[in-house]
Amino acid sequence: FTGDERTFDTWMDSSISPLFITKYSKDNDFFLKTFPTQIRPQAKDIVRTWLYYTMLRCYQLTGQLAWSDAWIMGYGVDEKGEKMSKSKGNVIDPFPIVHRYGADTFRFWSASEANLGHDFRCSEQRILSSQKFLSKLWNLGRFLSSFDFISEAPHELSASDKWILAELSNLVEECKKGYEDFNFFIPANAIREFTWGLFASHYVEMVKGRVYDINDSVGQKSAIFTLHKCLSTILLLLAPICPFITEELWTKVYTAKSIHLQHFPKSTQDYRELAKYTVLITDFNSKVWNKKKVTVLEETGKPLSLKDPIRMSVPADLGLFKSDLQMMHNLSE
Repeated sequence: FTGDERTFDTWMDSSISPLFITKYSKDNDFFLKTFPTQIRPQAKDIVRTWLYYTMLRCYQLTGQLAWSDAWIMGYGVDEKGEKMSKSKGNVIDPFPIVHRYGADTFRFWSASEANLGHDFRCSEQRILSSQKFLSKLWNLGRFLSSFDFISEAPHELSASDKWILAELSNLVEECKKGYEDFNFFIPANAIREFTWGLFASHYVEMVKGRVYDINDSVGQKSAIFTLHKCLSTILLLLAPICPFITEELWTKVYTAKSIHLQHFPKSTQDYRELAKYTVLITDFNSKVWNKKKVTVLEETGKPLSLKDPIRMSVPADLGLFKSDLQMMHNLSE
């Protein structure tokens, strides 16, 4: 048997892609400024070929590694968990999805689904869920736009404000680590969990009473400052993943200078001890909401609305937040 002598290595040109884009042997000044490159993004199925070949050939030609980091992702799979391929006919064309739901929705969905090295499931229902989150973010921005932005922290902050700022600092640290590892799955999910599950559902509802209380200027100013501090930080953290909606909200609510020219937020150690109350606060709020749902008004035969008054005591462990919780739930003891 004789091997075919007409074989051709299809990775011959692909394996020098970093040299091609940095104009190796064509523009030496440009090459010296751009090589080595920083990151190689690719799927896990071409590590042995594309990644290894590129490392070998570029090193042989230049004596340097072609990049400092490799970003390796999994496969896109269909709703049955099977790898997408043209031969199977289970590939979803992304362009109609982008036109239907928007580029930011598609970007946020992909970031929140694709963990480093893991396969991710492609589902229009999951993409729709991402759109709902961005709609929630937009509504938060619209709500806060009616209150003047306060950039400097007031001398007095309430316990509720300090609590959410402590959780905000935790969010900044978590997002920073995710971005440093090129793992956008971490910031995408952390931002959604904080924004929807904690900030909007609990904190915003807790301080609405103070926001509208013109007789309590100190409490009102403290709440408005904290609301804007949280929203502006959320936008800055989300901007690398969702550049368009964050730019629109930032320039409409804060400043005309692009959000993509701002510094990354910094975390602080301020008020960190108050983060221990998070579970107690969310559990108590859920308890009140559930009790209202099962309490039926004798006059109407319908359950209480979330705004209706109810007799219920704030636990002693939550004494720091008693005033805000009583206003939030319309409680009487």
